[in-house]
Amino acid sequence: MKKDDREILKEVQKNTDMAIHAIDTISEKVHDEELRQELSKEKLLYSVIQNKATDRLQSGRAEGYHGSAMQELMLKGGIQINTLTNCSTSRIAELMIQGSSRGITNMWRSINHHQDSGNTSMEVARELVDFEEKSISRLKKFL
Repeated sequence: MKKDDREILKEVQKNTDMAIHAIDTISEKVHDEELRQELSKEKLLYSVIQNKATDRLQSGRAEGYHGSAMQELMLKGGIQINTLTNCSTSRIAELMIQGSSRGITNMWRSINHHQDSGNTSMEVARELVDFEEKSISRLKKFL
């Protein structure tokens, strides 16, 4: 497996891992049942995309992304601080939209820096970008 393929797939793993942890953390604060269901669906789809990246890395005998406890702690702490005084449905949707926007930016940066990756890796990266763009559109109704 080429280095660019590994790096793109690891970035997919990283972004989906952060999204899944964010949803787990923020779901505790969701009072709106429709938003709770939306986030649950999103978590499932992030897991599917993450598994695709992991499977491709494993089939190429490449090591995947391993998040740190510090990154997870910082993510959870950031969510706790940002919802301390306002955990309304609108605020939670706003935070999820911001997270998805950062994820899209990170994926495009990775795509642009690893243009020698193959179609399979790019396909997974673009699937994540497309999913996050659609997710933002769906979450806007909760603002």
